[in-house]
Amino acid sequence: MKVALYPGSFDPVTNGHLDVLVRALAVFDRVVVGVLSNPRKTPLLAAETRVAVLREALEAAELDDARVAVVTFDGLTVDACRTHGAGWIVRGLRAISDFEAEGQLAHNNRVLAPEIDTVFFMTAVENGYVSSSLVKEIAAFGGDVSGMVPAAARRALAGERRVP
Repeated sequence: MKVALYPGSFDPVTNGHLDVLVRALAVFDRVVVGVLSNPRKTPLLAAETRVAVLREALEAAELDDARVAVVTFDGLTVDACRTHGAGWIVRGLRAISDFEAEGQLAHNNRVLAPEIDTVFFMTAVENGYVSSSLVKEIAAFGGDVSGMVPAAARRALAGERRVP
């Protein structure tokens, strides 16, 4: 079985993240979405909320929960891969500017774990401008992010839904 880990902060999950996940599911038998729970960083949404929002978004997108799992992790991505039996790391690219930083991470991960490889998926053109940072900024100023994030993320950003 081909298992991949799709790591990220998902703070919040965007339509671009979901697009990359759907593309990954076309290649891998199972994808574990790893929500980074780093106590040294202060995300806008708590890890538990990000997990709940992701699960709700996956359900709304009618993605097969037998093929997608959502977990939290802290530490090295390659260690999370080993924990979940993943041989690949999934990363999304929006533009060529993403490739430099993502390439550096991929090379470092390959040094740490030669048995694990990184696979890049380009987001659809309509999601190429969307980033979690941009979404948070727009939402903070009361802007409409409904075209950038799934409904569950929009509600969480608006404070309409507080998940434990």
